[in-house]
Amino acid sequence: MNDLDPIVDAARQAFAAASSPADLENAKAQFTGKAGRITELMKGLAALSVEEKKSRGAAINVAKQAIEAALAARRQALAEAELEQQLHAEALDVTLPGRAREPGGLHPVTLTMERIELIFASMGFDVADGPEIESDWHSFTSLNNPPNHPARSMQDTFYVDIQGEDGIHYNLRPHTSPMQVRYAHQHIKKFADAVKAGQPLPEIRVIAPGRTYRVDSDATHSPMFHQCEGLWLGENVSFKDLKVVFTDFCRTFFESDDLALRFRPSFFPFTEPSAEIDIQFQSGPLAGKWLEVAGSGQVHPAVVRNMGLDPEKYIGFAFGMGPDRLTMLRYGVNDLRLFFEGDVRFLRQFR
Repeated sequence: MNDLDPIVDAARQAFAAASSPADLENAKAQFTGKAGRITELMKGLAALSVEEKKSRGAAINVAKQAIEAALAARRQALAEAELEQQLHAEALDVTLPGRAREPGGLHPVTLTMERIELIFASMGFDVADGPEIESDWHSFTSLNNPPNHPARSMQDTFYVDIQGEDGIHYNLRPHTSPMQVRYAHQHIKKFADAVKAGQPLPEIRVIAPGRTYRVDSDATHSPMFHQCEGLWLGENVSFKDLKVVFTDFCRTFFESDDLALRFRPSFFPFTEPSAEIDIQFQSGPLAGKWLEVAGSGQVHPAVVRNMGLDPEKYIGFAFGMGPDRLTMLRYGVNDLRLFFEGDVRFLRQFR
């Protein structure tokens, strides 16, 4: 029996008794560490002759290799035991039904915008879209709202740090009203051709829904909000048409004939005369209250002229309403900010 065999057996027993990687490393230190038994035997080789070093060193190496093999085997066993324990703790029952992802849905304001477009399309209105970054001329001046006009303070907006040719300033549009002028310019050739051909003047009948921006934020206002501009110009379009169109729209939108409209005199630079439009429900939680839903009026001759049209031939009305406000009324929501906070618990109910 080799005198090193007991050391190897002791190492195997110590390794087998180790129940964790830390215990195993402590056991290893007893045999192959800096002060371990095998290490001490290696140090003792210095006192032996050359021939004795060869034979004794070879024997110590065999013992060391046996200890390291036992150490590696025990490390593998502990790792496998740990993995087995982890797999057992995290076991998955593949026969269970999976967690289905909830179906998404359109945002309530998007639902309102689509509803508005469908209703006005049924009345023969086109739907126009335009840039959210607008020139100062389109946002204000073309709409009879020149620089330094007091009415601009009612529509303070966000200006963009860029300047175009001739020092043109750009802003995030405060309303979708610029689409009145843009739409007319896009179709001006059609009007000119009709005049040359002696044909009846084509009408402009269009709505322009979209995002707008103003410096405002509270329970009923948001810095970013939605607006829908409406415009109807022709040879004989009057305030009576405005009342008929908007009354029909409101009753269709709210799916109720049980509501009344009133037009309150007001001021807007781009219309003259101008009126705020209020609605009153005759039943339900809002019964008896007058609620403002839109601004309107007969398009100002200066605006018609900026469209490239003759105000002596073209007359009509424009209105601007807030789809966000209509969404609040339709669904009984009392805080506009809920629509834009991204709370899935709130939005889920509109799916």
